[in-house]
Amino acid sequence: MHVPLPVDQSGSDSHNQTDPLLPRRPIDRLARPLARFLHIEATSGIVLMICTAVAIGLANSPWAETYLGLWKTKVNLQIGSFQFEHSLRHIINDGLMSLFFFVIGLEVKRELVHGSLSDIRRATLPIAAALGGMIVPASIYIAMQYGQPAVRGWGIPMATDIAFVVGCLALLGSRVPNSLRILLLSLAIVDDIGAIIVIAIGYTDHLDLRYLGMAAVVIGIVQFFSYIGVRRFPPYIVAGLIAWFAFHESGVHATLAGVILGLMTPAKASIVPERFRVYLNQTSKSFEEEHLEVRVRRGEQVRMLQRISRETISPLEYLETALHQWSSYLVIPIFALANAGVAFQLSNINDPVAVAVILGLVIGKPVGVLGFSFLAVKSGLARLPEGLSWSVLAAGSFLAGIGFTMALFIDGLAFGDDGFTNAKTGILVGSGISAVLGMTFLLWTLPKPAVQSS
Repeated sequence: MHVPLPVDQSGSDSHNQTDPLLPRRPIDRLARPLARFLHIEATSGIVLMICTAVAIGLANSPWAETYLGLWKTKVNLQIGSFQFEHSLRHIINDGLMSLFFFVIGLEVKRELVHGSLSDIRRATLPIAAALGGMIVPASIYIAMQYGQPAVRGWGIPMATDIAFVVGCLALLGSRVPNSLRILLLSLAIVDDIGAIIVIAIGYTDHLDLRYLGMAAVVIGIVQFFSYIGVRRFPPYIVAGLIAWFAFHESGVHATLAGVILGLMTPAKASIVPERFRVYLNQTSKSFEEEHLEVRVRRGEQVRMLQRISRETISPLEYLETALHQWSSYLVIPIFALANAGVAFQLSNINDPVAVAVILGLVIGKPVGVLGFSFLAVKSGLARLPEGLSWSVLAAGSFLAGIGFTMALFIDGLAFGDDGFTNAKTGILVGSGISAVLGMTFLLWTLPKPAVQSS
């Protein structure tokens, strides 16, 4: 559910440029096309769709028992009397997904400091739309499951999977107004914040205050590291692992450690570009010298140059750029393979839980997004962005009903590591219907592409 990183609006494709200073190597013939592919905005959605299709296909194949049993494989770590044993799916959902949530924390921090949520006037509409898109689906689910054990899954239809949404918008090309893209991306960020709150409050059964206190101490140490200016990553990695373990043992979901550390990441650079240019001018003179003693020190100067150049961007920007693709193209696909495998049976679709999830996504999401947006605009708290009509917003609001990654994640929290097959069926069917309806209505409401005259 990642929000794509800001793109270069100048029209240049920096990823297609070959640095003339670097020699051509055989590996570049593979690496450069792959890099271009990974930087296409919709690619992560395509990879996610493929992994989802593979998981569903294998779960309904003759190899289903082997495939589904793979994720129940026990992983055991024992040190002395301490033993840490969980299923492979649990390791993925609680461990590997912490990287996903760390990147979410970075994205939320970026939007709060520099992005669309930094200005309350711009943020009001996506906040209102996201609140509607969470409250109405959850209310539909609760109303349909009230008094039943499965009411615990009320958080499932609340979140939007932005990777799939971006993929759908990319298929429509330039016809989609930029204002709709920005609104849906901002909505997804607020959705993420809401999902984090839901996970922390709604799906914590018990608390071990000892481990929770340990987590608080480690978070304090991380803040102290930042305060005294520690810029090397290893101390933070060690502290992050300890914080993850403490949250995991405390009863609070361990992935919240990733969110908290992401939100704590500094968003300002230590060195302004002007000072860096002065340093480069001074250093260039050293590289022009031909004296032996100067050449011996070049290794030291290169290391210093690397360190200083790193400080010209904020830790938040550096980490988000470095980890975004790992999260989008490794963590989320593995999560999909481990959780999207559903053995489809026609009777599952008629199950009350599946119906509640489907209605929450297909009906609740667009009604909530459009209804709360309308109220915010009519009350004067927000205004409709220029170039975005109510009909286009109504069509786009159906895409908000594509709930996949976070919906499956909350399904696991509500019904155990393996999740609930009928709830998963509702997620996949509801998301598919939402995607088809959103694409169809957008094709109908968006302006037709101009016909090129010969």
